[in-house]
Amino acid sequence: MKNMITEDIKRINELIRLTEEDNVGQYIDSTYLKTSEQAGISDNETVMMVTKTIQDAMDHNMKLVMIRPEFVSLADQMIKEYDSDLLVGTVIGFPNGDSSINEKKSEAMEAIKNNVDELDFVVNYKAFKNGDLDYVKDEVREGTSMGIDEGLVVKWIIESAALTSDEIAELTSLIRDVVIDTVGEQKASDVFVKTSTGFYKPEDGGPGGATIDDVSIMSLNAGPLKVKASGGIYSREDLEKMIDAGASRIGTSAGLEIIKGEKANTDY
Repeated sequence: MKNMITEDIKRINELIRLTEEDNVGQYIDSTYLKTSEQAGISDNETVMMVTKTIQDAMDHNMKLVMIRPEFVSLADQMIKEYDSDLLVGTVIGFPNGDSSINEKKSEAMEAIKNNVDELDFVVNYKAFKNGDLDYVKDEVREGTSMGIDEGLVVKWIIESAALTSDEIAELTSLIRDVVIDTVGEQKASDVFVKTSTGFYKPEDGGPGGATIDDVSIMSLNAGPLKVKASGGIYSREDLEKMIDAGASRIGTSAGLEIIKGEKANTDY
């Protein structure tokens, strides 16, 4: 009971801190992950969109910019030119999570060479659903060790919309236990469990991104790991609800609108 009260107090204090614009930005991973084909635009236009996302994140004191691996070096260059504190994150095994462990490690190493700060791995949630828990444990162990050894923050995307509530709890707990066993409790605080890629489309037409219920379940089972909510967060109200449910970081393509107090019209 005491721990629950303490967590409630922490969340209330976090919501109070959200009253200042600069602090709002520090919860936001400003995100652009669409390929040119997915967005229906040219490659040059995609570069322009990524550049704008990076610039907006720097201008509005956001925590991090989350972009595809091929744009990490661009972000690093811009951040150095502007002497910004913005962090750079990228996705690994995105969006389906079914590439091999070695393929994910190779992709991560290339991002590390380009000065990435945070690695968001898509866990092989299909292997988890099929009962291949040893594979998932190996993947989490190797990816976490690789990132933490490089001094990075590591996040594991579980694609919560593809899982039942019980599966969300089980997979979150599995990741937590493997991370603690691999890097210890102190370093485990540099690891997140993340809801969604933002690209999964449930067969029942339901939300493919973060939900309050999913974030709450993850928060209850993740500690000392943190929780990142991503996908479907379009307004300040959405952000505050996710923080209240236990998220410490918010992934959204609507970061600029959220900071301005507007509601974005977007599909990620």
